[in-house]
Amino acid sequence: MNTSAPLTVAVIGLGAVGSMAAWQLSKRENVRVIGLEQYGRVHSHGSYAGESRVFRSAYHEGGIYVPMLLESRELWRRLEQESGREIYYEVGCLSIAQEDRIEYRTTLETVHDYDLPHELLDTDELRERYPQHRIHDGDKGILDAFGGGLRPEVAVMSALRLAEEAGAELRFNTPVLAIEEEPGGVVVRTPQEALRVDRVVVASGSWSNRIRPELDELLRLQVLGLTWFMPERGIEPFLPERFPAFLRDVGPVHFFGAPSFDGYSIKACSNPTWPVARDVREVPTAYTREELVKIGQQAAEFFPGLNPEPVRSSVHHCAYTPNRMPVVDLNGSSRIAVVAGLSGHGFKFAPKLGELAAQLAADGSTEGVPEEFALAHHMRVLRERGAYTGGGH
Repeated sequence: MNTSAPLTVAVIGLGAVGSMAAWQLSKRENVRVIGLEQYGRVHSHGSYAGESRVFRSAYHEGGIYVPMLLESRELWRRLEQESGREIYYEVGCLSIAQEDRIEYRTTLETVHDYDLPHELLDTDELRERYPQHRIHDGDKGILDAFGGGLRPEVAVMSALRLAEEAGAELRFNTPVLAIEEEPGGVVVRTPQEALRVDRVVVASGSWSNRIRPELDELLRLQVLGLTWFMPERGIEPFLPERFPAFLRDVGPVHFFGAPSFDGYSIKACSNPTWPVARDVREVPTAYTREELVKIGQQAAEFFPGLNPEPVRSSVHHCAYTPNRMPVVDLNGSSRIAVVAGLSGHGFKFAPKLGELAAQLAADGSTEGVPEEFALAHHMRVLRERGAYTGGGH
């Protein structure tokens, strides 16, 4: 029996990554987990909120992500098994574009490079098999068999419940004001107390730069909008068993979404151009009427059976890095692990990022973390590029 004092790890932020880190850390022997969240349990303010997220293994953002996606897929299944809840609906993800589009070509490259299960569909096959979509002459399709939809709120709730059942102490409505290192440990200051711990995981999303000033120069907030539309003639063609998650690229328009999980509407989104923000306080809380009209027109163009008036919409945000790769790293003392800057495509990786965060905090090891995710690498990229680029989902 191990009688040494437990390693105490504070997880700051209990959203996408923080919930998964708490779940993974709580599995470890002789580790005490304290989770701190500025809002309530599974709130609507974080980047993960919004009913569903697209999961893809055929990934136009590049092959560096595919091994992490495949590991995440297994971890999503493990979370479902341990929690007894449905989280990952493997109904496929359909990417549609002209075959000369860079998004189509890079997606096809990852399919071939990693031997991913898939189907290739020509224009006629797309029109016959997926009449819900308006298919343009020359469109091609890649159906990623491992793709589908994730339920983010259910996932976060499930991970938090499992962490608590394993002994984690989770404190909600508890903002963190500062993190201060001292000999032998770290002090985490909240309005209620100065909490002394051995290690810290910073997983506070768009708020990360408030407590880790070294991220302030690097991270920018991209505003992300979500919209749902109702079919005019019934939901049956858009149910998960008949309608995969999707990505559409036509000209300058990028559209993405998921099948109906609520029984009456589908998620279909196109990110309008909002100014890049430095802080959450600058993020708008709603679409303008003009933006909703424009997105509705785009939705009706892609899906002729949809009513162009959204039945609901919401506005969110995510912290981005200049090269759109996440920050996953330890600080110089190896006491503070940071996972930040998920750049609009982080939720699908959440269980793997949580596993890496647990490894960083408990073992002090960066083994298996791509060197491109290190903070020093990001700062070199920032200096070389001198600019931020947004986008993604």
